[in-house]
Amino acid sequence: MIGAYDDRDGKIWLDGELVDWRDAKVHILSHALHYASSVFEGERAYGGKIFLSEKHSNRLLTSGALIDMEIPWTVEQIEAAKYEVLKANGLTDAYVRAVAFRGAGPDMGVSSARNPVRLAVASWEWGSYYGDAKFKGAKLDISKWKRPSPETIPTAAKAAGLYMICTMSKHAAEAKGCSDALFFDYRGYVAEATGANVFFVKDGEVHTPLPDAILNGLTRQTVIGMLKERRIPVHERHIMPEEMAGFEQCWLTGSAAEVTPVGQIGDYTFEVGALTREISEAYEALVRA
Repeated sequence: MIGAYDDRDGKIWLDGELVDWRDAKVHILSHALHYASSVFEGERAYGGKIFLSEKHSNRLLTSGALIDMEIPWTVEQIEAAKYEVLKANGLTDAYVRAVAFRGAGPDMGVSSARNPVRLAVASWEWGSYYGDAKFKGAKLDISKWKRPSPETIPTAAKAAGLYMICTMSKHAAEAKGCSDALFFDYRGYVAEATGANVFFVKDGEVHTPLPDAILNGLTRQTVIGMLKERRIPVHERHIMPEEMAGFEQCWLTGSAAEVTPVGQIGDYTFEVGALTREISEAYEALVRA
């Protein structure tokens, strides 16, 4: 049985060097632990190649800038670190997590301009994010929390602070026997799951929420490109919750989730149909090409 995440063999890249997994530690007064000054990326490697790796590294730097945290590493340095970690751990098919955060320093209040920005990269084997949902469709709860307005927080950043309600919502969903939860946004439109974007199918056409208050996921963008290559109409728009009653199919996209069919959201049900399976299989072929 695999142990806890802080008690494993292997190496983690931390601030420019590989350290033993169990020694990759930070101080309790690290700013990020208290004030969520942290951004991260979740990526998957297939056959030793990280899918969309440079795009993830660029987004990490962009996320840092959006929360007023300049990350002192280049895309090239981050890329090298990720592949160094894979090699050090002997992994080819793996999940890769890069995280940048404000560490401990002379500031220990809300302001943290004088504290160092640190960077770590870890990788580990991680199977299907939703278990057997790829075959029968995931079951989602509907969260009581809403995705916030871009006027209240930088929603385009993959920032730790945006995930607090994700954890709360997923715990509530799991307590009901669900795999995940779907958010509505601050206006009441369908938004996203706790760590994945959502797509719907009706009459051979695809509908997905406009990413004006949610993360425009890299997998989301990839799947939209795949659909357009197949000349399947894609409507990026605001979707009202009651519209889910008329949709026939549904799937989630994300680096961890990949393309996962959805069988149920609240009281709404969907079939794991031909288009869902086609896109799921095509995505799997693409990432291993």
